[in-house]
Amino acid sequence: MWRSATGEHMTLRFAVPNKGRLSERSVQILRQAGLEIDNGSDRKLFAAIKDRDLAIMFLRAQDIVRFVHQGAVDLGITGKDLVLEAGSDVATLVELNFGYCHLAVAVPESSGIDSIKDIKNGAVVATSFPNLTKKYFAGKGKKVEIARISGAAEVTPRIGVADLIVDLVSSGSTLKTNGLKEIDVITESRALLIGNKKSIRSKKSDVQELVAAIKSVSDAENKKYLMADVPVDSLEDIKKFLPGIAGPTVMSIMGRDDVVAIHVVVDKNKVHDSVIKLKHLGATGILIVPIDRMVP
Repeated sequence: MWRSATGEHMTLRFAVPNKGRLSERSVQILRQAGLEIDNGSDRKLFAAIKDRDLAIMFLRAQDIVRFVHQGAVDLGITGKDLVLEAGSDVATLVELNFGYCHLAVAVPESSGIDSIKDIKNGAVVATSFPNLTKKYFAGKGKKVEIARISGAAEVTPRIGVADLIVDLVSSGSTLKTNGLKEIDVITESRALLIGNKKSIRSKKSDVQELVAAIKSVSDAENKKYLMADVPVDSLEDIKKFLPGIAGPTVMSIMGRDDVVAIHVVVDKNKVHDSVIKLKHLGATGILIVPIDRMVP
């Protein structure tokens, strides 16, 4: 429990998005990190954490950057795009493995525009990212008029409000549905765990503990735990493609001299190929298990 120099109670304040693409996964990560969030599903402003001196606040993702910068909250999860747009002086503590998207420049497919050089000076750009948009076009030597909107940028060219847009894109299906195409990417984005720089110093122990717990969940997201029984004669070949974190754990099987059991952490995108190679080398009893956390 943290207290100020005067003995005042100092609760660690953590903000998560109250809705949108980052909200559900942010709460899930905190729960995987071992935090029992009361009333988290109700999306109230505050949620209590059982047996912890920690307050969870549910805020708009775009407000989290400002509140962390100001010190109203100590830590928060939000998008990299929002951090860059705000330009606030906050610390990036963990790059999380979700919320992947990119900020793109998109034009109507029928516009005849295929690259930034085709955009005429004076063109109207609709976006909810005016700062990044202004900086981008200035860097390209283009003078455009920015129409700031709060959402639904993709419909603005169709109704004559804008000539093109700058908006977040994940799959690209929304652009296609609205007759738009990408011509450039301004920046890539993902979810970030950010912190107030003063809080990181003044509440160092609590911050480090929580950051480590969240990082352990994030690190585990792209990993799987693989177990298999393999022939002893194939073990050296198996070690070549299953290095694991510090090499596979090899264990004897009672009553068998020709077969051993291996346990190893595998990158999620290598699981399929690893299983095929293992089977070719005579492995049996192959199990693939998800990992909640990886604590160093």
